[in-house]
Amino acid sequence: MPEATASALLLRAGLALLAWPIYLLSFLGIWEPFCRKVFFPFFLEKIAGAHDKKSKKYKQELFRNLPDFRGPSGELRLLEIGTGSGSNFQFYPAGCKVTCTDINPNFQEGLSRNMKKNQHLHYEQFLVAAGEDLRQVPSGSVDAVVCTLVLCSVQSVSSTLREVLRVLRPGGAFYFLEHVAAEHSSWTYFWQQVCYPTWKLVFAGCCLTRELWKNLEEAKFSELKIQHISVAIPWMPIEPHIVGYGVK
Repeated sequence: MPEATASALLLRAGLALLAWPIYLLSFLGIWEPFCRKVFFPFFLEKIAGAHDKKSKKYKQELFRNLPDFRGPSGELRLLEIGTGSGSNFQFYPAGCKVTCTDINPNFQEGLSRNMKKNQHLHYEQFLVAAGEDLRQVPSGSVDAVVCTLVLCSVQSVSSTLREVLRVLRPGGAFYFLEHVAAEHSSWTYFWQQVCYPTWKLVFAGCCLTRELWKNLEEAKFSELKIQHISVAIPWMPIEPHIVGYGVK
């Protein structure tokens, strides 16, 4: 847990007090299954819509060169980690063969809806899998891996990136768009510290203060492009983002 000032700790305690019913449900073992099956799929679909409006131009630019990573056969085999309801499908090129993965299998309704909207893609399979454990995907079998708003909640960022590099063919690319920690001297970072424990509990393990660019820089990509951007959503302490791609 990140270091916090006395005032941040006081406000953190106040926020936890306001959210005491959720802490109680968590203690009783009720909150997590309810969150995974009902709350988080519903919330994520709603927030994904708002986030997509704010980030659309960045995603359009990010995925613009996806066709450049087609394999020797001319096909583009894409694996998405944490597909959720499939809000990224609209940005993938026609004919792309998509394998969807998510640790949470409770997004079927939104996923089916987005599949019907995006019939320019070929959907290969859906795997229930964590980013840290993609054993169902053969090594070197995909041309591109996509991960958006997922690295904030994986158990291990470094293990997830190792799996990404394993499943990518040589010359394949990893695309990412993630919210990250703000500058430590900023008010945004202060509020990230305040919200950290309660936010993580309510939103299925989402961590507000990860400096994910450092993990990406430490991973063994032969080429890495990272851009720091701002995606502001009202009342959400997730404005700082990084966007880019790395080549195996």
